[in-house]
Amino acid sequence: MANQKGGVAKTTSTVNLAAALKEQGKRVLVVDLDPQSNLTMSFGVDPENLEQSMFDVLVHRLPITEVIHHQEVDVAVSSIDLAGAELALSSAIGRERALEKAFAPIKKDYDYILIDTPPSLGLLTINAFTASSGVIVPVQCEYLSLRGLVQLESTLQMIRENLNANVKIEGILPTMVDKRTVHAREALQLLTANFGDLVFNTRIRKTVKLAEAPVRGGSVLTYQPDGPGAMSYRALAEEVLSRDE
Repeated sequence: MANQKGGVAKTTSTVNLAAALKEQGKRVLVVDLDPQSNLTMSFGVDPENLEQSMFDVLVHRLPITEVIHHQEVDVAVSSIDLAGAELALSSAIGRERALEKAFAPIKKDYDYILIDTPPSLGLLTINAFTASSGVIVPVQCEYLSLRGLVQLESTLQMIRENLNANVKIEGILPTMVDKRTVHAREALQLLTANFGDLVFNTRIRKTVKLAEAPVRGGSVLTYQPDGPGAMSYRALAEEVLSRDE
């Protein structure tokens, strides 16, 4: 999950897509690559009490299995230490491949590994792109959010040319949709006009339950199984699975 703009529901989408894929019987790992640790907290883990996190995996080459917590899904946890990872890795040889190397021993154990990235196109996000086969881009239905897609695609092109020839945008996910506003409807039209089939058919509507679920330490599928938020992410999981066939 990537978008250099913050507040577009990257973490929410990672949490709930992971839970929906697990409902479908898939083996799922989520990886918190954001120093803000919102994904870690969303699954009920306190990042301030962690002795080891993704910082140690990337910088000190700790096996990733050492930082995986078995919650609603498996979670490779993050802490504020991760904020220093870019500086610590800056002079390392192969710094863009640290995450890819960490995944190598465990890839066979999971059907899906979902990475929650920070709101930037820095070294942590580049590590995620290098280690991934596809990128889902959550986009808030506002004009300014759409402009960032061009910059993200140019970064991906650079990754394809130099680090990972196979990574591509898997899909664009409209989030925080309020169809009552003209602006949201126009933004959706603009999105589909420019990106066509890349845009998922699923629309993630604004609902307070999506914000409340992390307080309970899990996904909205557990918190309100029959609500619109849970139904939307189940529909997204179906789309993701159908695109992978």
